[in-house]
Amino acid sequence: MHEEVISEVSNFQYWAAIAIFLFAYAFIISEKINRAVIALFGAGLMIVLGIVDLELAFTHHIEWDTITLLIGMMILVGITSKSGVFQYVAIKTAKAAKGNPITILLYLSLLTAVGSAFLDNVTTVLLIVPVTFSITRILNVNPVPFLISEILFSNIGGTATLVGDPPNIMIGSANPHLTFNKFIINLAPVVLVIMAVTIIIIYFLYRKQIKTSQEMIDKLMSLDEKSYIKDPVLMKKSVAVLLLTILGFILHNVLHLEAAVIAMAGATLLMLIGVKEHDLEEVFESVEWVTIFFFVGLFTLVGGLIDIGLIETLAQKALDVTGGNIPFAAYLILWISGVASATIDNIPFVATMIPLLQDMATGMGLSADSPQFEVLWWSLALGACLGGNGTLIGASANVIVAGMASREGKGFSYIKFLLIGAPITLVSLIIAHAYLYLFLL
Repeated sequence: MHEEVISEVSNFQYWAAIAIFLFAYAFIISEKINRAVIALFGAGLMIVLGIVDLELAFTHHIEWDTITLLIGMMILVGITSKSGVFQYVAIKTAKAAKGNPITILLYLSLLTAVGSAFLDNVTTVLLIVPVTFSITRILNVNPVPFLISEILFSNIGGTATLVGDPPNIMIGSANPHLTFNKFIINLAPVVLVIMAVTIIIIYFLYRKQIKTSQEMIDKLMSLDEKSYIKDPVLMKKSVAVLLLTILGFILHNVLHLEAAVIAMAGATLLMLIGVKEHDLEEVFESVEWVTIFFFVGLFTLVGGLIDIGLIETLAQKALDVTGGNIPFAAYLILWISGVASATIDNIPFVATMIPLLQDMATGMGLSADSPQFEVLWWSLALGACLGGNGTLIGASANVIVAGMASREGKGFSYIKFLLIGAPITLVSLIIAHAYLYLFLL
């Protein structure tokens, strides 16, 4: 494959693609320039130098399903937030935790994990983050620990089910025999263990960092959550449409509709019944356009590495090393997926790995749906989903939360997230490795 690709792209283009990606990545980490601008600039260079074909970028590399899902949910959440329902939920949650910030953090993190398992992690963080901002404003505490914890738990929780994370959806689509129930049976047990360990780590990491005064707690406990409902009519319409949309996500396989279509249908319906003509411009301003354009640039940048054959070559070499040994292949796929997904975003990586694994099964004289081979799909799912916690651009949910935090003036750096996300990813992959060894191999 490597030789075929080199014949299609010049030696200059091959090395230029790698250099552009690395320079863009370095600037994203340094945060000297807005990451969306850098990603778009790098993507533009790839296209100008002929590394990525513009039509191919728009039709193949840019994940329009993901972007449409994001825009639809951002519109839904933007309209819903104007009703005051997020503040209402925030105060109810905070009161249930007796105003204790670390207890609230753990509640919200667990809620994010459960939501991410049955919706998807992007949708869940778009719903949870506005609630988080409302609580942290009332208690006058830094929201960043809450947001980082929610990112971590969204990716961990999303690992447990077929619909929880885009890599799982892609693996399930390529393997109809891997049903919703099979994902839960094979992945949920290890996810529960990883969640328990992560809760302990998060608790000891943040328990002394997030404190508030008794005065603030008393003030919170005395609040009347019902008084925060600014528009009861809009609230009823918003909640009804949100619930319909969530039901659509749960039943999307039965309905034969993509999650992106359901999200955009919900957003359009709510704009029709809940927004006046002169307020529509404000609704579209609620979309995190910087985040959307960052995804467009990032997908194109990674597309350049795919087009020169680099990702496929590296993946193929890794699989060749296994020599047809399934246990060794399972461990190797887990760790390579974990590291690669943290570095380049897990969606394009999994898209590259699926046909390679199918070819590997054929080479071993097995079908991709054989019980012996199934463990390799679970290794890919665990590595790709858990690896998303490794860096700030490792998964879609990470980028979304970081964008929402910046918009609130509470942004956090690539390095700040890395110092927490990378160790937790390492612990998660070690637990997953042990799980493969003890129960699946």
